[in-house]
Amino acid sequence: MNEQAEIARAESERGELVLRRRTSPTAPDVIELRANGVFVMDTLETTTEIELAGAALDLVPDPRDVVVGGLGLGFTLQRVLADRRVEKVMVVEIEEALIGWMRDGTIPHGPAVLADQRVKVVNTDISMAIAEARSTYDLILLDVDNGPGYLVHDANAQVYERAFLARCRDLLNREGVLVIWSAAQAPELLSTLRSVFGDAEEQVHDVLLQDRPETYHLYLARR
Repeated sequence: MNEQAEIARAESERGELVLRRRTSPTAPDVIELRANGVFVMDTLETTTEIELAGAALDLVPDPRDVVVGGLGLGFTLQRVLADRRVEKVMVVEIEEALIGWMRDGTIPHGPAVLADQRVKVVNTDISMAIAEARSTYDLILLDVDNGPGYLVHDANAQVYERAFLARCRDLLNREGVLVIWSAAQAPELLSTLRSVFGDAEEQVHDVLLQDRPETYHLYLARR
Protein backbone atom coordinates (compact mmCIF):
# COMPACT_ATOMS: atom_id res chain seq x y z
CA MET A 1 0.00 0.00 0.00
CA ASN A 2 1.33 3.45 -0.98
CA GLU A 3 0.96 6.37 1.44
CA GLN A 4 1.78 10.07 1.08
CA ALA A 5 2.19 12.84 3.63
CA GLU A 6 2.98 16.49 3.08
CA ILE A 7 6.23 17.67 4.68
CA ALA A 8 6.36 21.33 3.64
CA ARG A 9 4.59 23.80 1.39
CA ALA A 10 5.50 27.28 0.14
CA GLU A 11 4.06 29.91 -2.20
CA SER A 12 6.02 32.23 -4.48
CA GLU A 13 5.23 34.37 -7.51
CA ARG A 14 5.72 31.22 -9.59
CA GLY A 15 3.08 29.31 -7.64
CA GLU A 16 3.15 26.44 -5.17
CA LEU A 17 6.09 24.29 -4.11
CA VAL A 18 5.38 21.11 -2.11
CA LEU A 19 7.51 18.45 -0.45
CA ARG A 20 5.88 15.07 0.18
CA ARG A 21 7.01 11.88 1.85
CA ARG A 22 5.95 8.77 -0.07
CA THR A 23 6.06 5.28 1.42
CA SER A 24 5.50 1.84 -0.08
CA PRO A 25 6.64 -1.70 0.70
CA THR A 26 9.58 -1.34 -1.71
CA ALA A 27 10.42 2.33 -1.00
CA PRO A 28 9.67 3.14 2.65
CA ASP A 29 10.84 6.75 2.85
CA VAL A 30 10.93 8.72 -0.41
CA ILE A 31 10.85 12.54 -0.55
CA GLU A 32 9.13 14.00 -3.59
CA LEU A 33 9.23 17.58 -4.89
CA ARG A 34 6.31 19.05 -6.86
CA ALA A 35 5.84 22.52 -8.39
CA ASN A 36 2.26 23.60 -9.10
CA GLY A 37 1.20 19.98 -8.84
CA VAL A 38 3.77 18.78 -11.39
CA PHE A 39 6.27 16.11 -10.34
CA VAL A 40 9.80 17.52 -10.45
CA MET A 41 12.00 14.88 -8.78
CA ASP A 42 12.30 12.52 -5.83
CA THR A 43 14.97 10.86 -3.71
CA LEU A 44 14.36 7.39 -5.14
CA GLU A 45 15.36 7.83 -8.80
CA THR A 46 18.38 10.12 -8.83
CA THR A 47 20.36 8.48 -11.64
CA THR A 48 20.13 11.25 -14.20
CA GLU A 49 20.60 14.07 -11.68
CA ILE A 50 23.88 12.39 -10.71
CA GLU A 51 24.79 11.56 -14.31
CA LEU A 52 24.21 15.20 -15.27
CA ALA A 53 27.32 16.00 -13.26
CA GLY A 54 29.22 12.77 -13.88
CA ALA A 55 28.99 12.96 -17.67
CA ALA A 56 30.32 16.51 -17.68
CA LEU A 57 33.06 15.92 -15.12
CA ASP A 58 34.36 13.08 -17.27
CA LEU A 59 34.73 15.45 -20.23
CA VAL A 60 36.64 18.28 -18.55
CA PRO A 61 40.34 17.85 -17.79
CA ASP A 62 40.36 20.31 -14.88
CA PRO A 63 36.85 21.22 -13.59
CA ARG A 64 37.79 23.72 -10.92
CA ASP A 65 34.91 26.16 -11.22
CA VAL A 66 31.34 24.89 -11.68
CA VAL A 67 27.85 26.36 -12.01
CA VAL A 68 24.84 24.24 -11.05
CA GLY A 69 21.58 25.74 -12.28
CA GLY A 70 18.80 24.30 -10.13
CA LEU A 71 19.45 23.04 -6.60
CA GLY A 72 16.58 20.56 -6.64
CA LEU A 73 17.11 17.94 -3.94
CA GLY A 74 20.87 18.37 -4.13
CA PHE A 75 21.98 15.21 -5.94
CA THR A 76 23.69 16.94 -8.88
CA LEU A 77 25.53 19.20 -6.43
CA GLN A 78 26.48 16.21 -4.28
CA ARG A 79 28.04 14.47 -7.28
CA VAL A 80 29.99 17.59 -8.24
CA LEU A 81 31.37 17.92 -4.71
CA ALA A 82 32.50 14.28 -4.75
CA ASP A 83 35.09 15.28 -7.37
CA ARG A 84 38.06 16.65 -5.43
CA ARG A 85 39.28 18.58 -8.49
CA VAL A 86 36.36 20.97 -8.00
CA GLU A 87 37.33 24.09 -6.07
CA LYS A 88 34.20 26.28 -6.32
CA VAL A 89 30.53 25.61 -7.05
CA MET A 90 27.96 28.34 -7.59
CA VAL A 91 24.45 26.91 -7.16
CA VAL A 92 21.69 29.05 -8.64
CA GLU A 93 18.19 28.36 -7.28
CA ILE A 94 15.18 30.63 -7.77
CA GLU A 95 13.03 29.13 -5.00
CA GLU A 96 14.07 30.53 -1.61
CA ALA A 97 11.92 27.97 0.21
CA LEU A 98 13.77 25.08 -1.39
CA ILE A 99 17.11 26.51 -0.28
CA GLY A 100 15.69 26.84 3.23
CA TRP A 101 14.44 23.25 3.29
CA MET A 102 17.88 22.03 2.27
CA ARG A 103 19.61 24.15 4.89
CA ASP A 104 17.35 23.44 7.86
CA GLY A 105 17.12 19.66 7.42
CA THR A 106 13.54 19.49 6.17
CA ILE A 107 15.30 17.64 3.35
CA PRO A 108 17.41 15.42 5.66
CA HIS A 109 20.60 15.20 3.59
CA GLY A 110 20.54 18.92 2.75
CA PRO A 111 22.60 20.45 5.58
CA ALA A 112 25.56 18.14 4.94
CA VAL A 113 25.58 19.00 1.23
CA LEU A 114 25.37 22.77 1.71
CA ALA A 115 27.94 22.77 4.53
CA ASP A 116 30.75 22.18 2.03
CA GLN A 117 32.91 25.32 2.00
CA ARG A 118 33.24 25.19 -1.78
CA VAL A 119 29.52 25.90 -2.24
CA LYS A 120 27.99 29.32 -2.80
CA VAL A 121 24.18 29.37 -3.13
CA VAL A 122 22.66 32.24 -5.11
CA ASN A 123 18.91 32.80 -4.80
CA THR A 124 17.98 34.14 -8.24
CA ASP A 125 16.84 33.12 -11.70
CA ILE A 126 19.46 31.26 -13.74
CA SER A 127 19.02 33.58 -16.72
CA MET A 128 19.83 36.59 -14.53
CA ALA A 129 22.81 34.85 -12.93
CA ILE A 130 24.26 33.92 -16.32
CA ALA A 131 23.58 37.38 -17.77
CA GLU A 132 25.33 39.11 -14.87
CA ALA A 133 28.23 36.65 -14.42
CA ARG A 134 31.68 38.21 -14.46
CA SER A 135 33.67 35.00 -13.99
CA THR A 136 34.30 32.10 -16.34
CA TYR A 137 33.60 28.45 -15.61
CA ASP A 138 34.72 24.96 -16.51
CA LEU A 139 31.23 23.42 -16.22
CA ILE A 140 27.70 24.74 -16.43
CA LEU A 141 25.07 22.16 -15.43
CA LEU A 142 21.42 23.07 -15.98
CA ASP A 143 18.45 21.24 -14.46
CA VAL A 144 15.99 24.08 -13.92
CA ASP A 145 12.84 22.55 -15.43
CA ASN A 146 11.53 19.35 -17.00
CA GLY A 147 13.01 20.35 -20.36
CA PRO A 148 11.86 22.54 -23.25
CA GLY A 149 8.87 20.32 -24.01
CA TYR A 150 7.50 20.06 -20.46
CA LEU A 151 8.00 23.43 -18.81
CA VAL A 152 6.89 23.82 -15.20
CA HIS A 153 7.30 27.60 -15.56
CA ASP A 154 6.86 29.25 -18.97
CA ALA A 155 9.61 31.79 -18.26
CA ASN A 156 12.16 28.96 -18.35
CA ALA A 157 11.71 28.65 -22.12
CA GLN A 158 14.51 31.19 -22.59
CA VAL A 159 16.99 28.77 -21.01
CA TYR A 160 16.76 26.63 -24.14
CA GLU A 161 17.03 29.49 -26.64
CA ARG A 162 20.01 30.61 -28.66
CA ALA A 163 20.79 33.88 -26.83
CA PHE A 164 21.05 32.22 -23.42
CA LEU A 165 23.04 29.25 -24.74
CA ALA A 166 25.45 31.60 -26.51
CA ARG A 167 26.00 33.46 -23.25
CA CYS A 168 26.75 30.13 -21.53
CA ARG A 169 29.29 29.34 -24.27
CA ASP A 170 31.00 32.69 -23.74
CA LEU A 171 31.31 32.02 -20.00
CA LEU A 172 33.01 28.65 -20.47
CA ASN A 173 36.75 28.30 -20.26
CA ARG A 174 38.59 26.47 -23.04
CA GLU A 175 37.35 22.86 -23.12
CA GLY A 176 34.52 23.80 -20.78
CA VAL A 177 31.23 21.89 -21.03
CA LEU A 178 27.54 22.77 -20.83
CA VAL A 179 25.11 19.98 -19.89
CA ILE A 180 21.31 20.30 -19.90
CA TRP A 181 18.84 17.79 -18.45
CA SER A 182 15.52 17.10 -20.18
CA ALA A 183 12.65 14.77 -19.35
CA ALA A 184 11.99 14.15 -23.05
CA GLN A 185 13.87 14.17 -26.31
CA ALA A 186 14.49 17.74 -27.47
CA PRO A 187 15.69 17.79 -31.11
CA GLU A 188 15.32 21.57 -31.40
CA LEU A 189 17.54 22.07 -28.35
CA LEU A 190 20.15 19.75 -29.83
CA SER A 191 20.04 21.65 -33.12
CA THR A 192 20.39 25.00 -31.35
CA LEU A 193 23.32 23.74 -29.28
CA ARG A 194 25.05 22.57 -32.43
CA SER A 195 24.53 25.93 -34.10
CA VAL A 196 25.94 27.75 -31.05
CA PHE A 197 28.81 25.42 -30.11
CA GLY A 198 29.57 23.76 -33.43
CA ASP A 199 29.02 20.32 -31.91
CA ALA A 200 26.74 18.76 -29.29
CA GLU A 201 25.47 15.33 -28.36
CA GLU A 202 22.44 13.69 -26.79
CA GLN A 203 22.70 10.96 -24.14
CA VAL A 204 19.67 8.78 -23.44
CA HIS A 205 19.14 7.25 -19.99
CA ASP A 206 16.54 4.61 -19.12
CA VAL A 207 15.21 4.92 -15.56
CA LEU A 208 12.46 3.49 -13.39
CA LEU A 209 10.23 6.25 -12.02
CA GLN A 210 7.68 5.13 -9.41
CA ASP A 211 7.72 1.64 -10.98
CA ARG A 212 7.24 3.04 -14.50
CA PRO A 213 9.97 2.85 -17.15
CA GLU A 214 10.94 6.32 -18.38
CA THR A 215 13.63 7.76 -20.64
CA TYR A 216 15.51 10.92 -19.69
CA HIS A 217 17.96 12.89 -21.82
CA LEU A 218 21.17 14.84 -21.32
CA TYR A 219 22.42 17.37 -23.88
CA LEU A 220 26.16 18.11 -23.84
CA ALA A 221 28.14 20.77 -25.68
CA ARG A 222 31.83 21.65 -25.39
CA ARG A 223 33.48 25.06 -25.83
